[in-house]
Amino acid sequence: MPWHAARMPTPMRPRSAPTATASSERIDGLRIRAHRVDQDVRGAGRVLREVSFDADPGRITVIVGSSGAGKSVLLQTLAGLRAPTGGRVLHDGAPPGRPGPRFGFVPQDDVIHRELPLRRTLVYAAGLRLPPGTAPGDIDERVDRVLDVLSLTDRADTPVGALSGGERKRASIAAELLTRPRVLFLDEPTSGLDPVTAAGLLRTLRSLAEDGTTVVLTTHVLADLPRCDRVVFLSPTGRLAYTGEPADLCAAFGVGTVEEVYEAVAGGSRAQDSMTSEAGAMDVSDPAPGSAAAPTRPRSGAVRQWLLLTRRAGALMWRNRLTAAVLAGSPVMIVAMFVVLFRPGAFDASSPDPGTTAMIMFWIAFSAFFFGLTYGLLQICTELPVVRREWIAGVRIGPYLASKVATVLPLLAVADATLLAVLRALDRLPAAGWEVYGSLFTSAVLASAAALALGLLASAAVGEPGQATLMLPLLCFPQVLFSGAFVPVPRMPLPGEVISWAMTNRWAFEALGSGVGLEPLWRRGASPLGPPLLRSYGDTFAHPAARGWLVLAGFALLLLGVTWAVLARKCREGAVRSRAGG
Repeated sequence: MPWHAARMPTPMRPRSAPTATASSERIDGLRIRAHRVDQDVRGAGRVLREVSFDADPGRITVIVGSSGAGKSVLLQTLAGLRAPTGGRVLHDGAPPGRPGPRFGFVPQDDVIHRELPLRRTLVYAAGLRLPPGTAPGDIDERVDRVLDVLSLTDRADTPVGALSGGERKRASIAAELLTRPRVLFLDEPTSGLDPVTAAGLLRTLRSLAEDGTTVVLTTHVLADLPRCDRVVFLSPTGRLAYTGEPADLCAAFGVGTVEEVYEAVAGGSRAQDSMTSEAGAMDVSDPAPGSAAAPTRPRSGAVRQWLLLTRRAGALMWRNRLTAAVLAGSPVMIVAMFVVLFRPGAFDASSPDPGTTAMIMFWIAFSAFFFGLTYGLLQICTELPVVRREWIAGVRIGPYLASKVATVLPLLAVADATLLAVLRALDRLPAAGWEVYGSLFTSAVLASAAALALGLLASAAVGEPGQATLMLPLLCFPQVLFSGAFVPVPRMPLPGEVISWAMTNRWAFEALGSGVGLEPLWRRGASPLGPPLLRSYGDTFAHPAARGWLVLAGFALLLLGVTWAVLARKCREGAVRSRAGG
């Protein structure tokens, strides 16, 4: 008889298959209870209504329903990543706390980087998730064990981006298995997979459940249902239409196929036993004082996280071709522009060219800005799903941002130093001592740092790399127009002068001009442009370069702080917990 007409035996794991934990120790799974759960979603209204059921350890619970029924929202609510609007979710009899290392959540998006080899990716993930003080040998052993469990050993040296869709799904699960989770939530893990690959993935989840892990997943693939232990069927209105064993699903609605169950639920039908179960769900009283879910291990310290994240960011940058092209191409393009635009000898003390010297200082300032902005724009938006999942696992946002600065800023410093050295060699800058060039270098690096912070903020704020690319001209044009180079700040109307205060390029331009000594150079030069130009710029270059340095450093810190706030908000979107995280 077909599976929808009779009880089908639980699928058995082949004897030769490795256990999910590769250990004789059984996992103490998490017991999850949903009691009359309501859930509102901004922009969509109420998507779940009085949903009640249990998800038990050692079993696979599958959530199904039509598109828009609230499957993913229910999964996040069960995981404790969304606080229910009404009702309660309990983990081992207590409200969900902060997800710990033994909590696994696999969203639909890839949550591991694609550029690095699989094994190296998992080593970094293990270093961030395993307890502080875990020896490197233990990390390697854990990674090798997980690769073996998921039949990925022969793909360990393959970049994640080169894996097939099914292998990437297993790779995302591998990152979750590193901590031997008590519970594993998966959002449509078989979506887009061929039937054979999907069946293999469900066998892996079966082995996890048999070792004690609580497995909860969503799906719209009908073939997944008989491979699970419990079906939770949601109606289009977000109510519970059925909860029970897969083999009893069709009989509960008096139909012969699962497709007909979908039609019946869409028409408003609900299985009688599910309605009775929901209406008479047992009362869930407040847990006794001290009752709580199993304690979580302490997360890694901020410094350790920063070191690991910095190493990984460097490895990712080295392997990312687009980033490498930007790194190599930007300085070459800027130097070529200088050679074409400006003649040598503009800083000749006997006959300086005031207009050209001012423009050279501006374009050095803008070059430093452009380096920092372009290097920062693609740093976060390309890996936001990874950042959000690692934040749930305990990775702090501060060390993450600090790792980006630690990785990119030295490269910016090299680019700025190279630019200054080449311009001096081509006689586009004056013959001067280390004091002058030290000042120019400091101004350029701080300008790049402020622009990098702006790029990181834009990268965190947008939703995808294409939007970040569109931000480039929008962020560059104001920096050119309100820098004070083409229209000196003293000549601007009040609104323009106010806007110029918010432009980092203005402060870099002024600091560079002060450092190279534009004002005394123009005073002693024979060019008739000198005195009029001095009058139009006013006291722009009369202040010490250190004033510009302080402003640029302040902008960098302020923009990084705003970036931290934006990332924190984005990590909490769709992952709002009843207890604040950080």
